[in-house]
Amino acid sequence: MQHPRRFLPSISALRALEALDRLGSASAAAEELCLTQGAVSRQLQSLEAQLGVSLVQRDRKKLHLTPEAETYAREIREALDKITQSTLRVQTAPMAGTLNLAILPAFGMRWLMPRLPEFARRHPDITINMTTRLQAFSFGSEPIDAAIHFGTADWPGTESMLLKSEQLLPVCSPQMVPIGTYVAPKNILDMPLLHIQTRPKAWLDWFEQHSVSASPEGLGGTMYDQFSTITQAALHGLGVALMPDYLVEQDIATGRLAALQSRPSEAAGAYFLVWPKNKSRDPALTKFRLWLEGQAQPEDPLPR
Repeated sequence: MQHPRRFLPSISALRALEALDRLGSASAAAEELCLTQGAVSRQLQSLEAQLGVSLVQRDRKKLHLTPEAETYAREIREALDKITQSTLRVQTAPMAGTLNLAILPAFGMRWLMPRLPEFARRHPDITINMTTRLQAFSFGSEPIDAAIHFGTADWPGTESMLLKSEQLLPVCSPQMVPIGTYVAPKNILDMPLLHIQTRPKAWLDWFEQHSVSASPEGLGGTMYDQFSTITQAALHGLGVALMPDYLVEQDIATGRLAALQSRPSEAAGAYFLVWPKNKSRDPALTKFRLWLEGQAQPEDPLPR
């Protein structure tokens, strides 16, 4: 795709615009950019001339951005951040490349981390940088090459690979229900339920799977942002949590948690490795994906 020069202002002019928007004054922008106020003003005038639109309202010696310019500055800030991240990646990446991977904290720690030493031994020239993402994000706006995603393989503009299905168990403190006492799903509906933000329909889907009529309005309870916090809530007797079995296996085995069903049930979603289509031929991602195919066997147990 060709980019006409009139749509590509200079980085210096864009930095001046972004700094004025963020800092609120030409003097503060000049100090940050190591320029004079006059130089900042000239950069903005040059930008206005190139774009053919007015960006700055000049009130005596003060400069204020127009509402349209403020919106433009926010969008430019994202682009400048992305350029900075990409530049840092190029400067610090080993010759074979770097893979920036977004992970889900619980699954990343319990499923991916135990496997990564093998990848490191096979590909010591590839660096994997990991960042946690719990909420939805756009590959186009963040310097992320791939992500571990829970749900379905319907992320627009991406390709995916199944990593693992998930088995769920309702658990609670033995103070609420003695160990070895299995509770019928219809009776669990009457107990205090613990919910996790990233899967707001988990309990509703579970009850439907067990032929129990339930409505979102009838599923009260408290909400938690991560599995680590919801586990603690269950351990301290605050309610029943619907948990992936691999996360609570040790707590059940040691008697810290009681399982309310004899067998786990398969979750509605699964774990996928997801990557944007334009990254499909990236060398580091290709090696990681090919290696991960040998690990992505749904019938294999998770490492404990």
